[in-house]
Amino acid sequence: MPSVAHDPPQAPDFASYVAARRPALLRWARAVAGDPHSAEDLVQDSLVRVLPRWEGLREAAAADAYVRRTITRQYVSWQRQPWRRDEVTSADPPETAPDRDPVMLADPSGRLWDLVLQLPPQQRAAVALRYYEQLSVAEAAAVLGCSTGTVKSNTSRGIAALRRLTHQHP
Repeated sequence: MPSVAHDPPQAPDFASYVAARRPALLRWARAVAGDPHSAEDLVQDSLVRVLPRWEGLREAAAADAYVRRTITRQYVSWQRQPWRRDEVTSADPPETAPDRDPVMLADPSGRLWDLVLQLPPQQRAAVALRYYEQLSVAEAAAVLGCSTGTVKSNTSRGIAALRRLTHQHP
C-alpha cells in the first residue's frame, strides 16, 4: 500500500484566528506588559504587524508561536522608546468582569498575580508562559526567541522572587 504524505494543517484565516485566540493573546500581552491597557495596545500593534505576513504561515501550530513572539518583540521595542519608559497606566478596574481566568480561580484575591506583575519583564514572561500558558521550555523559548537555558534561568529566578515576595507580603 502506498504511503500518503500528510501535510500539516494550514494556518486559519486571519479573522478566524483573531476571533478565536484574542482572549489568550490578551492574557499573554498582559503577562508581558503588566497591565490590561498596555496589553490591548500591544496585541493591536502586533496583529497589525502580523497581518501582512499571515499568508506565509504554513502550519496552524506556528500561528500562536509567531504571534506571541511578535507581541514579545513589540513590547521590547516599546521599552526602548524613551517616551514609553515614563508612561503611567491607570489602575482602574476593567469595565467588564473577567472571564473565568484559571489564575483568578486559583487565586481569587489576585494576590499572586499582583506579585507576578512585580517581576522583571523577562522573568514575568518566562513564568507566565511556563505556568500560566502551560508551555514547555522549548515552546516558551520559541515564543521568546531565546534559548531553552534562558527560559529555565528566568523561570527559576522568577519563581525564587515570587517565593521571597510571598514571604514579605503574608
